[in-house]
Amino acid sequence: MNRKIILLNGPSSSGKSSLSLALKDLIARERSENYEIVSIDDHMKVSTSETIYEDDVYEISGEMCEKIRELYEAGNGVIIDHVITSERIYEQLIDSMAPCKVDTVHIVCPLEVLLKREKERGDRCVGSAEASYTYLYPKDGYDVAVDTGTLSSSEAARKIFDVLFVE
Repeated sequence: MNRKIILLNGPSSSGKSSLSLALKDLIARERSENYEIVSIDDHMKVSTSETIYEDDVYEISGEMCEKIRELYEAGNGVIIDHVITSERIYEQLIDSMAPCKVDTVHIVCPLEVLLKREKERGDRCVGSAEASYTYLYPKDGYDVAVDTGTLSSSEAARKIFDVLFVE
């Protein structure tokens, strides 16, 4: 077993939650390994009327990192569903997982698709998708990138799986 910590980092409304589930199911099917999902949405109150700022995310980031570490040390692989918009949040996550490697996945999606999805879902403060699209950190240097504007969740999961587990 080669359990991993996999970071899915992308803008709000890019399909990370659906992709996390598809990837978890694919790994279970193909490798018979258990992966748990840790999502920023599980650690923050998200509403249509409240803007989330970088300081808000940093405030809960330590708690998220503890949960990830706890699950990993219990023998699980971990998929992280996150929207990272600053170097300090990214470094906190990477540093807190040391000496374990975090495999990084850049979730990209055209802005017009994000805006449409944000409007359709109706559970986010309007503007979250565009702000996170603009400020996502880091911009490059990922192990793999998937475009959820053109790929389905299962197609994107397969691409991630093939890069992280097969190649």
